[in-house]
Amino acid sequence: MACCLASCCASATCGLCTSVASGITRKSARIAYCGLFGASLVVSWILRETGAPLLEKLPWINTSDSFTKEWYQQQSVLRVSFGNFLFFAIYALIMIGVKDQNDRRDSWHHGGWGLKMIVWFLLVVLMFFVPNVIVSIYGTLSKFGAGAFLLVQVVLLLDATHNWNDSWVEKDEKKWYIALLVISIVCYIATYAFSGILFIWFNPSGHDCGLNVFFIVMPMILAFVFAIIALHPAVNGSLLPASVISVYCAYVCYTGLSSEPHDYVCNGLNKSKAVNASTLILGMLTTVLSVLYSALRAGSSTTFLSPPSSPRAGGREALLEDPEDGKKKGGEAEARPVSYSYSFFHIIFALASMYAAMLLSGWTDSSESASLIDVGWTSVWVKICTGWVTAVLYIWTLIAPLILPDREFY
Repeated sequence: MACCLASCCASATCGLCTSVASGITRKSARIAYCGLFGASLVVSWILRETGAPLLEKLPWINTSDSFTKEWYQQQSVLRVSFGNFLFFAIYALIMIGVKDQNDRRDSWHHGGWGLKMIVWFLLVVLMFFVPNVIVSIYGTLSKFGAGAFLLVQVVLLLDATHNWNDSWVEKDEKKWYIALLVISIVCYIATYAFSGILFIWFNPSGHDCGLNVFFIVMPMILAFVFAIIALHPAVNGSLLPASVISVYCAYVCYTGLSSEPHDYVCNGLNKSKAVNASTLILGMLTTVLSVLYSALRAGSSTTFLSPPSSPRAGGREALLEDPEDGKKKGGEAEARPVSYSYSFFHIIFALASMYAAMLLSGWTDSSESASLIDVGWTSVWVKICTGWVTAVLYIWTLIAPLILPDREFY
């Protein structure tokens, strides 16, 4: 009865996943991992909303009368996240050094889903018997892990924008150059127009909102700097990546400002601490899609730790598809290289578990209402700094070839 709710939620999820385990093949393994990760987020959210009363009855968790409802909600999220993190971290360690599909661990990565569900279920349940101090340490480490995951997202964005630009330039046709110019102009107009809207929302008249003004002005200045550097004759740059990064920086600024405490006078969007269910569901759905895409894309990207036997050059494969095992004439299996780093794939999911835990627990900041997701000054600064780091990394991709001409970039 001690961990009844945790067991019920996890076992229900585990049972659902196990029922489809037999149908998972090499081509669907990656999406199956995403499904398992998404299920862990659902369990975290359910326990966050309903698990506090049960945790209060557990003597090894309820060790102080000063613990608040928000603290128990954070414990529910962190403990599910901890189990999820350990599952993917253990797999990341097991998969170190897998270079070809003849390695026995290749089948461990793609198969054995019934056993995987059981292991995942046991890890999640066992985390509810872990001492508070261990969970507290994990919560602190999760802030750094979440920051690393955000950095991965930034690198993915930079990689995607450069690939997008290069693919259209390689077509070497006038219509594609015109398309590049049009999209770039639209992105820049959107950046400055959106920044203007942010001034209305987060700089209400009659209040001294200098910090918000600073946050909003920075992406506008950076957008101009991006264009100047990208179009400089000495830089092998393009306006499309500069414009897309500008839009992203403005968007990150908005997400940061919208995470300001709801009683902050400069947050013009929210004058009440009450957030309706539809807003929470929409916000959670957006978070889930973002985390799942980033984890999936990062595990597949050649930008990250491609196996030594996996060539970076060559045709791109479908995101969710692995090549079938090749066969030699005599029936002996070829030692075909794996198409992505299995170990790094699981590392990304482990970091994503930390990131999701921080979102659902308010970055372990209990100053806000328990009904709010991803609200608080910690969240604000993390997002604002993410935008600034994005700007620094993008500028570095432009000037790095000039500073280090002997190295290859993109």
